[in-house]
Amino acid sequence: MDIGEILNILPHRYPFLLVDRILEFEAGRKIVGLKNVTINEPFFQGHFPNHPIMPGVLIIESMAQVGGVLAVKSGEGNQGQLVFFIGIDRAKFRKPVYPGDQLRIEVTVLQGRPPYWRLQGAAYVGDKLAAEAELKAMVGHADRVTVSGEKA
Repeated sequence: MDIGEILNILPHRYPFLLVDRILEFEAGRKIVGLKNVTINEPFFQGHFPNHPIMPGVLIIESMAQVGGVLAVKSGEGNQGQLVFFIGIDRAKFRKPVYPGDQLRIEVTVLQGRPPYWRLQGAAYVGDKLAAEAELKAMVGHADRVTVSGEKA
């Protein structure tokens, strides 16, 4: 899946789109995506000057976006729906991510009962685990969902 198809699925745009390509996809089971980390990322200006490191929260967000592609592509009739990130558990940061690194993001389904998803995400640089987390998401329409996840 190239960037064009990703842009058709996710509403995120620069500077907040944090997935460049999808390498593998198994509906309802697993997805693998890539994020190329470049020195041109706007967050490197302040995190940290003279020692750029990708913020951990953005690594988690990249996992959530790859998981969002999985949830939307695994569902039926999701045209115009968004994926809402509704929870995170067991986040761990194992290795810093630097400009020039390529994140390989693997997301597997722990539980999928649409519209709710519980996912396990892991981000690697080469064969080294950089971060991992359990993510919870919900697929829905923005105008019909409240912050609590209940219909308005």
